Amino acid sequence: MKIMTRRSYFLIFLLSTIFLTSCARVPIKPTPIVEYDVYMKEPLPVLRQDVFHVVGPGETLWRIAKMYDVTVDDVMRANHLKDSAELKMGQRLLIEGASPIKPIVPLYSSNKWKYIIIHHSATDEGSALSFYKYHRSRGWENLGYHFVIDNGSYGKQDGQIEVSPRWIKRQDGSHCKAGSMNCKAIGICLVGNFNTEKVSEKQMSSLVYLVNILEKHYNIPVRNIMGHGQVKGAKTECPGNNFPWKLFYSELKEEAND
Repeated sequence: MKIMTRRSYFLIFLLSTIFLTSCARVPIKPTPIVEYDVYMKEPLPVLRQDVFHVVGPGETLWRIAKMYDVTVDDVMRANHLKDSAELKMGQRLLIEGASPIKPIVPLYSSNKWKYIIIHHSATDEGSALSFYKYHRSRGWENLGYHFVIDNGSYGKQDGQIEVSPRWIKRQDGSHCKAGSMNCKAIGICLVGNFNTEKVSEKQMSSLVYLVNILEKHYNIPVRNIMGHGQVKGAKTECPGNNFPWKLFYSELKEEAND
């Protein structure tokens, strides 16, 4: 049996130290985590495509261009427009290379808005343009609501937010006489009959988004956000018996806390 000398022990110790030290210098790859994509992902490319847009009441070339993330010149060139004055309500515009439509909600300084009243159109289909024509036929000056949230009919996208000329011109509403709400409440109409059908997910998402913006900007308390039929003195079921109030208030609170 061979007996190890001190020299042998020293050599073994020295070799072990060199080996461990060299390993420590090798870069160690971090263990991937599930949340990596959430925090580090690159912005997704925007899917652009040619679309057609029907000009609604009060819309301008500037607003339409902002909605689709294109320039006014792009829209004019694609539609052979020489002047913005050529734009007409109901006109069908080609939007080349449009990004997914996004809402453009103008906000103004005002102390008058104390409530938000939610309506349904009580129709299966509709748009700001069709309601404008109907209200005008009844002798009204303008579309009665301040905002319309579409359901995918009349060439509009499900959940699309349309801004009424009444809002752009900062006029009182013409949507709820009870409680004198026309002069102090913002009127939002969702296209659909919610006595016979349900609010679509996209409509609800857009409604929560819009109401959240308006209540914050105008400092409107949640208790003053209600349906037409909840206004004292109003004799209507609007916005319908199927309107999901519990879900609406829950999502409104959740988004406000984000």
